Amino acid sequence: MKVPAVRRYVMTARADSAAATRRRILDVACDCFAKQSFEDVTIETVAAEAGTTARTVLRVFGSKDELFAEALHAIGEFRPALDTSGRLDAIVAGTYDFYEKVGDTVIRWLADEARIPAMHEHLNIGRQHLRAWVAEAFAAALRRSHGSARRELHDALIVALDVYTWKLLRRDFGLSRPAAQNTTLRIVRGLVEEKQDG
Repeated sequence: MKVPAVRRYVMTARADSAAATRRRILDVACDCFAKQSFEDVTIETVAAEAGTTARTVLRVFGSKDELFAEALHAIGEFRPALDTSGRLDAIVAGTYDFYEKVGDTVIRWLADEARIPAMHEHLNIGRQHLRAWVAEAFAAALRRSHGSARRELHDALIVALDVYTWKLLRRDFGLSRPAAQNTTLRIVRGLVEEKQDG
């Protein structure tokens, strides 16, 4: 049986409206979860900022946990841009560009990780990305080592370029970005040059 054109139009308009509402809610949720802790974000706040009701948010996403999980997925991968020049200063600068934008958000998420399964899963993916990113960025230095020495260098470089190291230097020690970045560069250079000398 053929659906009348008017009915098809109404059905399409409703579907488009529902999709737009869902996108709007998700955009607001991404922004809220990036700026606040999980506990501080409420369904009511997301609904109000998205121009809809809490009931609609729950009908579309089911629960705050599900909304959070979808927001994490929408935010996507958390990793720096990869500099392939091999210059250590450019690699370190790239990580600082990244952490200056998202570091505080990631630290806040890490504090919620033990309580929120979706957060734990997302951060584990981030850890895998960081490990792969370091392997690619420092491929030449890592190729010069073998076995346990290579694993140790890889792990040490990850620690040097981890968000916790950025936080320690920038937030806990209160260093300026240039000073913190230079400290990180000295650590990274020491690790890489030690392997060159060995």
